[in-house]
Amino acid sequence: MSSKILVAFFSATGTTARVAKKLAEDIDADLFEIMPETPYTRQDLDWHDKESRSSVEMNDPSSRPAIAATVKNMEQYQIVFVGFPIWWYRSPTIISTFLEHHDFSGKTIVPFATSGGSGLGNTESIFRTCCPKAIVKKGRVLNGNPEKSALVDWAQNVLK
Repeated sequence: MSSKILVAFFSATGTTARVAKKLAEDIDADLFEIMPETPYTRQDLDWHDKESRSSVEMNDPSSRPAIAATVKNMEQYQIVFVGFPIWWYRSPTIISTFLEHHDFSGKTIVPFATSGGSGLGNTESIFRTCCPKAIVKKGRVLNGNPEKSALVDWAQNVLK
C-alpha cells in the first residue's frame, strides 16, 4: 500500500488493541490508541447496569466522552482504519469524539470492530455523519487472531 496509513483504535479490555496492533503491523501502518481522558473502570463497562458510564453514554446520541489526546500529524495520513469494540450494536460514542476532533476531509476511513456476536450496525452511517467530507468504506468485524494474509487481502480489497 503506497499511501501513509494510520490504524487508530479504542480498546476497553485489550481485545481490540490486539487486533489493531496486528493490523498495523501486517499492513505497515502507524498506530494510535484512542484513550478516554478518564479511563473506564470495570464498573463503568457494566452494560447490565443502566447507570454505568458506558450505558449512560450509549443511551445519549449526543454523548462525546473526552479523549486524552489527538493525532498530532493527521494531515500526513490519507487512509485511516478506525477500530473499536461493538457497544450496543454500534461504535462507542468515544469514536464519534475522535472523528469529530480531526479533519478527515478527502481521507479514506475504514471502520473495523471486535464483537462478541453482533455486526457493525449503523456504524458506517455514524462515521459519515461525523466526517461528511471523508470517504467511508465498508467496515468489517475482525475477531480472534486473523492471519496476516487475510488482513492484508482485506485491507487491499477495501481500498480498491
